[in-house]
Amino acid sequence: MQRQWVECTAVYRRIMRTVMTPEQLERYARHIVLPEIGGAGQRRLLDSAVLLVGVGGIGAPAAFYLAAAGVGRIGLVDDDDVSRSNLQRQILYEEADLGRPKVAVAAARLARLNPDCRIEPHHLRLDAGNAGSVIADYDLVLDGSDNFATRLAVADACVSARRTLVSAAIRRFEGQLAVFKPHADPAYPCYRCFVGDAPAHMEETPCAELGILGAAAGVLGCWAAAEAVKECVGGLPTLAGRLLLLDLLEGRSRRIVLPADPACPHHTILAEA
Repeated sequence: MQRQWVECTAVYRRIMRTVMTPEQLERYARHIVLPEIGGAGQRRLLDSAVLLVGVGGIGAPAAFYLAAAGVGRIGLVDDDDVSRSNLQRQILYEEADLGRPKVAVAAARLARLNPDCRIEPHHLRLDAGNAGSVIADYDLVLDGSDNFATRLAVADACVSARRTLVSAAIRRFEGQLAVFKPHADPAYPCYRCFVGDAPAHMEETPCAELGILGAAAGVLGCWAAAEAVKECVGGLPTLAGRLLLLDLLEGRSRRIVLPADPACPHHTILAEA
């Protein structure tokens, strides 16, 4: 029995070396020993391409963990520069980065963290005119943007391109997180099933007035990264069709079911595709 185990282990190692280098096997060892991920799942992560929309409070910690996880290609979208008020929660940046484009600073830092990852900075703001062309080049989108106009443009482009959307938002001590993938199952809602059209016309109160607990951004960013990793690996339970609500002031969380809206025009588009 011991000899058979040794032989099987040797065969497994030989197989793994054909798809990953010894350095990668060491780097991702804690993923590989997870039965839910394993070597095949890690290889899928290395072959995946994820677009991060917004490299701020949510996007900064999410980017760190996606790069550490070995996502092979990471796109960063943000048109903002680093300001001192960002440093309370946007952990990719430091005092020396003030005034520099966030995507440039983030790209350099993530490349140093993991040379396996190809980091692609996009110094722009996504809108209805350009979101589709940017998103089409990636497998999955993680949206941590801070305004409804961008969120709706990204969500619509994800539906058109049949891309899974991990959507996270925070305010004060609270956060929400969901995974939208109506192309995978008509029972899953899209983002517009959840919010409709109204947010595009709502007046938004900026976080400079409302405030944000820095650690709340970290929690949401890390959880969003976990959902993205599970979607890239495949076959794992995610928040698709559900909404996670977090209240870090009271230490509470709950999940609610998000049904698809049969009247939503996006489901008609998907059905006709």
